[in-house]
Amino acid sequence: MTDTANHGGYALITGASAGLGAEFARQLAAQQHGLILVARREDRLQSLAESLRQIYSVDCEIIVADLSDPGAGERVATRCLDAGWQVDWLVNNAGVAGPDLLKDRDWSTQNRFFQLMMLSVADLCHRLIPQMAARGYGRVVNVASVAARVPRSGGCNYGPTKAYLVALSEELNLTVATQGVHVSALCPGFTHTDFHDTAGLMEMKNNMAKWLWYDADVVVRDAIKGVEAGKPVVVSGRLYRWLDPIFQSVWTRRWLRIKARPE
Repeated sequence: MTDTANHGGYALITGASAGLGAEFARQLAAQQHGLILVARREDRLQSLAESLRQIYSVDCEIIVADLSDPGAGERVATRCLDAGWQVDWLVNNAGVAGPDLLKDRDWSTQNRFFQLMMLSVADLCHRLIPQMAARGYGRVVNVASVAARVPRSGGCNYGPTKAYLVALSEELNLTVATQGVHVSALCPGFTHTDFHDTAGLMEMKNNMAKWLWYDADVVVRDAIKGVEAGKPVVVSGRLYRWLDPIFQSVWTRRWLRIKARPE
């Protein structure tokens, strides 16, 4: 059991109703953290909360919220404050595959995507990290992606929003690590969750090599271990940890620019 168990506060997890969010809930409940589960789907939150209460005997609260709504972060933080729930862990996991920046012409859809993927994360960090720093303890995991580590041609949205989370996490960690608060950007590669099914990407997944994929429990264990160790960026999975320096290489990026040139 990690140092987490020595603190009596709650772990607030967004996008908690499925996938990595639900796995974070399970692993942090196993460390005897109280939980605050945040997502849009109340029925799935209720089911998960009841299961975790029974298995781990922990307090488990739910907040139904759509974090693509600009006011949602304030409402979540206010609910925690009013209820007296001390948030010692914050896992910003909510996310979607999102629209294509150039092809999808409805700007309101783009704007809600940016709100969910970037602004809601900054909002909750803005509201909750100062309280952690004042108490001298906190752990924050912002779920990014290996897609943040290398530019690619394509939809021009998902990778860039995740790159923002990496940059945000690195600067936050530099700012508050001396106050007992560790902030990490988690960068998983391909992970077995319902993300690809929800995003309509199952055909792509089924056509890919199985050795590229990791289970959610592995990714979450890497995240918890990494943030406890104070790592600002946690690349999950041995394969992706090996690939990450290649992704960061100036030669790789130069090659990608050459590949992107028109014939």
